Amino acid sequence: MSKAHPPELKKWVARLPAVKLNGGRHVQGILRGFDPFMNLVIDECVEMAAGGQQNNIGMVVIRGNSIIMLEALERV
Repeated sequence: MSKAHPPELKKWVARLPAVKLNGGRHVQGILRGFDPFMNLVIDECVEMAAGGQQNNIGMVVIRGNSIIMLEALERV
């Protein structure tokens, strides 16, 4: 069994990524932490709902296997 290698996200910490999740969800916020399985802790998280509506949801933990895409909204 191979070991999980940590994702190279150190330069993303304290930055603003947009995260596309399964089920058609989109969130963005400040990356506070991550682990080798790409579970993310996002602070000041905002969910981009249908019709351009934005819902503030605070601090969240996103499980790595639900992440489809991670995009930098600022220069890294």
